[in-house]
Amino acid sequence: MADNTVAGTVDGTVDGTVDGRGADATSWRVLLRQLEYLVALARERHFARAAAACHVSQPSLSAAIRKLERELGVAIVQRGRKFEGLTPEGERVLQWAHRILAECDALRQDLSAMRDSLSGVLRMGAIPTALTAASLLTAPFCERHGHARVSLFSLSSREISRQMAEFELDVAMTYLDDETPAHVRTTVLYEERYLLLTPDDGRLARRDIVRWAEVAAIPLCLLSPEMRNRRILDGIFHEAGAVVVPAIETDTVSALYAHVATHRWSSVISHAWLHMFGVPEGMRVVRLERPATAPRVGLVIADRDPEPVLARALLDVTREVDVRDALDRVMARYLASPPS
Repeated sequence: MADNTVAGTVDGTVDGTVDGRGADATSWRVLLRQLEYLVALARERHFARAAAACHVSQPSLSAAIRKLERELGVAIVQRGRKFEGLTPEGERVLQWAHRILAECDALRQDLSAMRDSLSGVLRMGAIPTALTAASLLTAPFCERHGHARVSLFSLSSREISRQMAEFELDVAMTYLDDETPAHVRTTVLYEERYLLLTPDDGRLARRDIVRWAEVAAIPLCLLSPEMRNRRILDGIFHEAGAVVVPAIETDTVSALYAHVATHRWSSVISHAWLHMFGVPEGMRVVRLERPATAPRVGLVIADRDPEPVLARALLDVTREVDVRDALDRVMARYLASPPS
């Protein structure tokens, strides 16, 4: 008769279990924990900060990564007196770590949906210029799925591409253009409309429509050049034969509004910003000439099967919410307001 006990144990158990199945589950949990530590270390680039982020001691995190190196038979971390980065093999392991952890999250969400109602955390990124309209989707999503939560991050379009590729985001609101992340499925939400936000007593305030070259000649506050919105605007100004040199540049929409509200500067804004910020007192919005191509903003999710359950649930909400119409109605209301 075959002996099912395991050599080296007192009672034929493995890690306190009656057979090897418990050991498999324990090993799987250990592997996931090792991968989580590696992802944290790559993100924080510092052993102590990574350990703090994972709520473990630094020796525990270091030991877990060394154990992972032994199990895989490769060096993952370039070691010196401090963290110096990952080896080429470590970078490959990191890619798989992101994928495996994302798939585990998707599995838990899928099983949760089958068991009762949706739960878990939807990781959502949004470019700053679209962040102002995100509540049009997140509010009805949370109303429908009361046990689910949303972590919403303000990110550049380039950072969204990176985090989508590394499975750090489930879904994102971003521009749908030549900088759209690769290997994603897209849903158009709206076309960006541009307006001049200017003081009531400004020389262009009482116009029905303003040309881009005229805007370039007045004192401006715009987003900074590393922002995708600014690069789009620079292209439109260039097509109009104008070069814009703003007096103030910032990387947040809120800071832009704070400066414009002083009435010392004007700005070119997206109509989506009106949904959150409206028009400051003593200011008004004026239509700008429509550019040849209206930039599109949309929702992107990773092109993989099965889709993450929470991301799919947000897409279901998106199909029932007319974001384009909601933003157009807000814009029409402010354009109809006469100058004071």
